[in-house]
Amino acid sequence: LEVLEFMKDEIKKFQEETGNIYNLEATPAESTSYRLARIDKQKYNNIITAGTEKYPYLTNSTHLNVDATRDIFEAVEHQKAIQPLYTGGTIFHAFLPEAIDRETCKKLVRKIAETKLPYFSITPTFSVCRNHGYVKGEFPKCPECEEETEVYSRIVGYLRPVSTWNDGKQQEFKERTTYSKIG
Repeated sequence: LEVLEFMKDEIKKFQEETGNIYNLEATPAESTSYRLARIDKQKYNNIITAGTEKYPYLTNSTHLNVDATRDIFEAVEHQKAIQPLYTGGTIFHAFLPEAIDRETCKKLVRKIAETKLPYFSITPTFSVCRNHGYVKGEFPKCPECEEETEVYSRIVGYLRPVSTWNDGKQQEFKERTTYSKIG
């Protein structure tokens, strides 16, 4: 928090001095987290990264580690002081194991919106079967016909098949703890 507060204050000074507008942004590094982790591992032997030796990745910006908690409100509590310090590019992702009903979603959105989190997404994992279409949750094989499915989740703001993600992001998805405690 101290570092972000300092950076925000410095940006204000630069803006006053130059008349230019500057942004303190939590940049989305989804596609570079794997590449940069591999470079870091080559340069710095003892660096700690998330993931595995073969598929390392860096946790995005000031987000919690992907396996930090199953309790969404614990995660919100952690992020609600940090994310408002940014002036752009920040988002809290509520990764859910599957779609939730409308009333639960409405209550969840209301509770999160009552915090100072500037932006958030509700992202349920889902699968798509060629024969049966949409399937709630992560099912590599269709529960009805056993055909392979495409599992979808959010990356860089878009819902994409996990199979198209780079190796580091796929490792992150494997390690991701979804928020099962939402009520």
